[in-house]
Amino acid sequence: MHAFDVLGDPVRRRILELLAEGEMSSGAVSEVVREEFGISQPGVSQHLKVLRENGFATVRPEGARRLYAVNSDPLRDVDAWLDRFRRFWTPRLDALSTEVARGKRERRLRERPGDSDSP
Repeated sequence: MHAFDVLGDPVRRRILELLAEGEMSSGAVSEVVREEFGISQPGVSQHLKVLRENGFATVRPEGARRLYAVNSDPLRDVDAWLDRFRRFWTPRLDALSTEVARGKRERRLRERPGDSDSP
C-alpha cells in the first residue's frame, strides 16, 4: 500500500495524530477513535494493523497491553515527496510572516508611551 493510501483515511490520520502526542495503548486509541468516529474496537484494531504493517506505527507488548507509537521513517518519505511542491507555498508563507512582523512592529510603535499626539 502506498503511503498516501494509508494516510488518505481520516481515521488512520487521526490515530497518527494521537500517537504523535506519545505512546498509547490500543485501548486508549480505540476509546478516542470510537468516540470521534463511531467505529468499533475491531475496526480500530484493523486501522492500527494497517498503520503497523505499512511502517507508520510500531507496537510493543507490555503485559497484556499493546503500546503503539509513531514510526517517523515513512513520514520522512512523504515529506521528501512533498518537498518538490514546497515552492508553491513557501513564498506565500514567507510573505505572510513578513506581513505579520510588519503589523507587530507598527502596533509596538503605536503603543509606545509618550508617543501620543495629545497635549
